[in-house]
Amino acid sequence: MKSQIDIGMIAGDGTPVKPERVDAAANRQLILATAEDLFAEQGVEAVTMADIAQAAGVGKGTLYRRYANKPELCLALMHEQMLAFQNGVLARLREFAASDAPAWRQLDFFLDALVHFTDSHLPLLCEVQRAGLLSTGHDHESPYIWQHMTIKGLLNAAVQSGELSPEVDVEYTADALLAPLGATLFRFQREERGFSLERISAGLQGMARGVFRDG
Repeated sequence: MKSQIDIGMIAGDGTPVKPERVDAAANRQLILATAEDLFAEQGVEAVTMADIAQAAGVGKGTLYRRYANKPELCLALMHEQMLAFQNGVLARLREFAASDAPAWRQLDFFLDALVHFTDSHLPLLCEVQRAGLLSTGHDHESPYIWQHMTIKGLLNAAVQSGELSPEVDVEYTADALLAPLGATLFRFQREERGFSLERISAGLQGMARGVFRDG
């Protein structure tokens, strides 16, 4: 499994992204910090791009040249948080691997971590999902890409170790396990169904265990 999945360093056409100018980087940080403060005060859905531009003291044109819409800005805002989450999870998975923990136990850990990450970032994830930026399969900044790669890596490791049948469709199974973590369904389960995080996590882990039993 890759020790780290690079996020945001390669453009959509595969070409390297040019280094950011110092003033442009400062402007970007100002916009993101302002958006984060406004989202915390008023809620993500209530804040508009015009609100962010005004509070940051930048022109709307400047804001829209950098972020075409609010979902794109929300995805950028999660960038550092996603990297920190990813690195922490992969470090823990390396510890599991070093102790020869079975793949199903590592997968249990990862699914539980994803449940809590999704819950803590749900308003941002809902905005991003509505714009179709979460699961395109081509966007290198998409949270879905490294989530899918990690699950697929764990399942492939299980096949190699004999824990899982080689007949299991790993690609499909990874998608199926991530489907309940889609922001819209997750919000429905939390707010309408009233499911606790523990219940959602246990349900996902049960689905994963079923794959191992059937395989």
